[in-house]
Amino acid sequence: MPETVSPTPIAPTEHACWLPRHRKSPGAARRELRRFLADHPESEHLLPTGELLLSELVTNAIQHARTARGRLIQIRFGLARNLLRIEVHDADSEKPALRDATDHDEAGRGLLLVHELAQSWGCCPRRGGIGKFVWCHISPEAAAA
Repeated sequence: MPETVSPTPIAPTEHACWLPRHRKSPGAARRELRRFLADHPESEHLLPTGELLLSELVTNAIQHARTARGRLIQIRFGLARNLLRIEVHDADSEKPALRDATDHDEAGRGLLLVHELAQSWGCCPRRGGIGKFVWCHISPEAAAA
């Protein structure tokens, strides 16, 4: 009699979760990304760059989004053909802007890192008209940089 073998579950190609606007949220976001990519071992080489850029985008949402107290941020990941998409959603509609940081500035380099290390990035309004999301794509070539 043949054995019945259940099919191997396919790892989900998308993930989303909500985080508080708190100083510990960049670390929580990195843990979520590690868990997500652990299900896709062929894409683990995207993790170092992904963690760095995700941390920068979450930190920007926490520090710079002008929103009411208690508002959450959402992080979303997608993986398609070895391209990692990261999105960070917040309730502030103001788009982020690249700026030049001097050697003496202690902050202001987050978007510059995203600009330099991501294959592409941008900012879009959220559906429903409240807030925005900043996204970036990380490819194997960008991750190797």
